[in-house]
Amino acid sequence: MMNNTIRVFVSRRIPAIGIDLLKKEGYQVELWSEDRPMTTEELMKAVKSADILLSLGENKLDTDFLQQNKHLKMISQFAVGYDNINIPEATRLGIPVGNTPDVLSEATADIAFGLTIAVSRKFFFNHKMIIEGGWGSFKPMAYLGQELSGKTLGIYGLGAIGIVMAQRCRGAYNMNIIYCNRTVNSIAEQKFDAVRVSFEELLGQSDVLSVHSVLSDETRGKFNAAAFKQMKPSSIFINTARGGIHNETDLIEALNSKTIWGAGLDVTNPEPMHKDNPLLSMENVAILPHIGSATVEARDGMSRLAAENIISYLNTGIIPHCVNPGAIQ
Repeated sequence: MMNNTIRVFVSRRIPAIGIDLLKKEGYQVELWSEDRPMTTEELMKAVKSADILLSLGENKLDTDFLQQNKHLKMISQFAVGYDNINIPEATRLGIPVGNTPDVLSEATADIAFGLTIAVSRKFFFNHKMIIEGGWGSFKPMAYLGQELSGKTLGIYGLGAIGIVMAQRCRGAYNMNIIYCNRTVNSIAEQKFDAVRVSFEELLGQSDVLSVHSVLSDETRGKFNAAAFKQMKPSSIFINTARGGIHNETDLIEALNSKTIWGAGLDVTNPEPMHKDNPLLSMENVAILPHIGSATVEARDGMSRLAAENIISYLNTGIIPHCVNPGAIQ
């Protein structure tokens, strides 16, 4: 198939760097131009004539979607996560899926690190207090936070983002690093004296527990009432991975009952969060609207990798960042 007959559909506007790379190869690139996510029906219609889907992860690419679009040569995901795609079905149908790891590690770790500081010193609550006219006289016992120096950072899912988070916390606050992983992370152990522990030990020993795992059947709802009850009353829970990894009702109860001390979230369950969610008014909580990768550098990198995955596959049959290599014949 000639390059000028390859049709790539992009389900949302992305930085130009990736689009330019695709066009330079001679591919026909069509973009969804509206400033909103596509409906499933709109996406179904759009990809009928496409060879490649560059997806932003906002649509569920489930069994039905994949069955109706088995003609797709590849799906390139503009994200690290791919929990919106039925990977086993894509593999069965021979549709390889690429993603964009590593380029957003610094940006996402910054959010996790920033939320940790914001929660520990109640930044968001105190800022809102000023806006609401509540800044009065000095109160020695009001709005007290806690210091992070020498505390223990526990990381659930220690990959590329977790490594950067560990680096931030170790360098700034000389925090002890523990982690819970399926496998040993020798880099973290060598660089930061990180210690691999069980999930129960992670819960019981962490002063700050930061989630950096993928969302899967194993991790969905992992941080629930039972998990929060095993954490320290002084502990801070941070999630910048996927909202589905924590049970939000249980988190609210754990904070209200002082089972844990605070929480910082860049991801919520569900998303978007409703403006009346009680977490938004809690003193020891900081919430952001899923902006982990929202830097010029990270989004440019994601656009470039998403395009390079497509170009490499069509030219060589190899996807540099492939989540289901079994789909490649």
